[in-house]
Amino acid sequence: MKPTIDPRIIEIFKEVTVIPALSGKERPMADYIHNFVSRLGLNSYEDNTFTRWDGDAGNILCPVAGGGDFIMTAHMDTPRPTTDTKVIVDEEKITSDGTTALGVDNRAGVTILLYTLEKIVKENIQTRGFTVAFTTCEETTLDGSMNIPLRKEIDMAFVFDSSMRPGNFVCESCGAIAFKATFIGKASHSGIAPEKGINAIVAAAKAISNIPIGRVDGTTTVNVGMIHGGEAVNVVPPQATIDGEIRSMDLQLVEDLAKKIQTTFESAAAEVGAGLEFTARWDFTPYHIKNDDRVFQEISRAIEKTGLTPNPYVSWGGSDANSFNQRGIKAVNIGIGAQNPHANTEFIYLEDLQKSADIAMEVIREQNFLHDQVSR
Repeated sequence: MKPTIDPRIIEIFKEVTVIPALSGKERPMADYIHNFVSRLGLNSYEDNTFTRWDGDAGNILCPVAGGGDFIMTAHMDTPRPTTDTKVIVDEEKITSDGTTALGVDNRAGVTILLYTLEKIVKENIQTRGFTVAFTTCEETTLDGSMNIPLRKEIDMAFVFDSSMRPGNFVCESCGAIAFKATFIGKASHSGIAPEKGINAIVAAAKAISNIPIGRVDGTTTVNVGMIHGGEAVNVVPPQATIDGEIRSMDLQLVEDLAKKIQTTFESAAAEVGAGLEFTARWDFTPYHIKNDDRVFQEISRAIEKTGLTPNPYVSWGGSDANSFNQRGIKAVNIGIGAQNPHANTEFIYLEDLQKSADIAMEVIREQNFLHDQVSR
């Protein structure tokens, strides 16, 4: 049976999705959230983590009933502009007009959490203590969720940010190391004295040809996503840079493979007499939530309360849930149906938007807390 759609949740989505807030430039969205929460009579505060990367807004936290021991989160940034988005709502779903992205990733999550806050205030719904957090820079670095200051009591996180439909949730995710390799050659005229130059692009090409690309095995992928270099067609290129990544469910395997790639690149550079500058850093680390972990049981029960069947899922993408798990806070990423993310064909079914809000409400209901106390 399809849920009854509250027109209010559609109104909130239409408001938030057109607010400009690219990664690191979330101030308009942050101001909207502060004003929205203030009108409800709730308190919100903002951290200053953005000063570390020259952003213009920090993470926003809104504690309810003391803040509790868990957070529900969505990120404020979008990967593409939404200022000119024309929102189309029909009887089934919400889309853009097809000329721009909709911003459903993650304005759907923002909508769900704001709607939930408004509902508990206006309907005087009793809840257990919890904290809502709106994070920055999820689409680029995850720096917001990695650095957001949290009370020591917080030990669980429910992230509303998965493109899967409600009922699904991510209990396991890969990690990713980003690497950058700059090959240092020597410039020379390509016609008059090519033998006096050292071709950095040739070194880069040799390097790429000697590493695995694509799906290496069942748990690991490697990609070279960008390459640039050279100065002119009549100049032996003195520099070429490769940017790539390694993803795997196995943390040690990623680190070992990064070292092997560095060694391979060093050999390729030496073969043509070029130098190499190589760096590798974790974008996010892998995590695995077990079915006896409290956060797994909590989200499963909340999903069941809405009439859906919980479906734990393994993801090859990263999210704020990776950051929280890396920090020792057990987290799951919850399916909210934000489909075709980042494309002009983004959309969300109205029933998925409403059902996701229903799941959020079941997470925080007072009777769920009482059930926990009896069960322990």
